[in-house]
Amino acid sequence: MELSEALNARGNVTCVVGAGGKKSTLYALGDVLERAVVTATVRIPPFEDQVADVVVSDAPLEAIRSAESWPLGLVAGREGSDRYLGYDPATVDEFVDELDPETSVVVKADGARTRWFKAPDDDEPQLPAATDVVVPIASAKIVGERLDEEHVHRPERVAAITDLEPGDRISATDVATVVASERGGCKDVPEDATVIPLVNMVDTPELETAAREIATAIHDRRTVPRVVLTRLLEDDPVVDVVSP
Repeated sequence: MELSEALNARGNVTCVVGAGGKKSTLYALGDVLERAVVTATVRIPPFEDQVADVVVSDAPLEAIRSAESWPLGLVAGREGSDRYLGYDPATVDEFVDELDPETSVVVKADGARTRWFKAPDDDEPQLPAATDVVVPIASAKIVGERLDEEHVHRPERVAAITDLEPGDRISATDVATVVASERGGCKDVPEDATVIPLVNMVDTPELETAAREIATAIHDRRTVPRVVLTRLLEDDPVVDVVSP
């Protein structure tokens, strides 16, 4: 199954949250969707190499309507030389309401500081009300690693959801517990949105085994249509789609 189909992203507003592949998911979707807007509701590093153009604009709808090449990177402003600012979720709601149905919007909706796993802070994620699909992400590589700041963003939040102690080894069940939790990967999901978890970095047979364990445990904890297993840096990024 192709990535945009697996994530039901075509013509929708798709928000990525979690850790271990958010930006890679954004850019991979931008590559395969015909008219994709790649944007954020939080800070995002420069990504000119991943899209046809990055436009900084306080008039996002006008920028989209005047775009001549796709995918279009769209951000609200700059913060220094090493990051862009995202839009307020309400601003995203305003402009997506005016888009034609052929335009897909993919949104980075929280941060993880390049870690492999996370649980959200009080003010995360920043999800527009118009979100159609939420994709909570975790890396298969986190299984077997310790709960610490080297591997996990906000480890204390993960501990609160899983009852792990700092320094404990993280299991596939722990990952699934956080991804499926309304205090974790499913926090603040709009009522009509669909959750499609994604497990990334499935680069070896051993990691695929771990990813399948995560997927099975997610299905045990939450009703989702599928869990997508990926290696997003490959030309064919979908390893498998695990249904209930």
